[in-house]
Amino acid sequence: MSSRILPRFRSKIWLLLAVMFYPPPVYADTLCSYQSFTWDTRARQSVNRVRIVKPYAELSAEEIDSYTGCSVCEQDQRSIRIVPLAPFKVCRLLAPRLERELRRLLREGMPIDEIVGYRVGRTRGHIDDAGLRTRFSNHSFGVAIDINPDHNGLYDNCLTFSPECRLIRGGHWDPARPESLRADGDIVNAMESIGLEWGGEIEGWQKDFMHFSPSGY
Repeated sequence: MSSRILPRFRSKIWLLLAVMFYPPPVYADTLCSYQSFTWDTRARQSVNRVRIVKPYAELSAEEIDSYTGCSVCEQDQRSIRIVPLAPFKVCRLLAPRLERELRRLLREGMPIDEIVGYRVGRTRGHIDDAGLRTRFSNHSFGVAIDINPDHNGLYDNCLTFSPECRLIRGGHWDPARPESLRADGDIVNAMESIGLEWGGEIEGWQKDFMHFSPSGY
């Protein structure tokens, strides 16, 4: 783990500089639009699907990622199209370097079958009295991606990975399979090189082996 500290620090410096100097979009009279849902923890399904259209100037603080400045607006996202992957969107700030790394990994034969990026939903934070999540996920701002979700599940009851971990989304994680991600693997290292932490190493009772974001959550 210690051999990865310096490269990860450098990647965070790059991301910070990109946030500081990447030219902001000119919205002027542009409307912000996005579709959103809320996660129902009791029914274990998405509910309250809505489409929002409003002036960009009227965005609330919760609709803008405090770290990158990317918002939930579709206008802040860029589409990445790399055959044979299905197209997906991410924050305009991350898109150029992420696309370069993914193209390199695929050229080198890395087993990347699916990537999930931008999708706006309240899937984090406090659970209200109705059992609904109350905060936008990092995917909502386009600053998180999931890689090979069918082979890299989200687990709870999982302080460290063991048979007691409970799979709650995605497929079973098996580091012996090429599609499953590993801390010492090329895919994890490549994502960390552009400032994205791996959810397989987050602290706490969940491990999200498919997930990458600036915080890992």
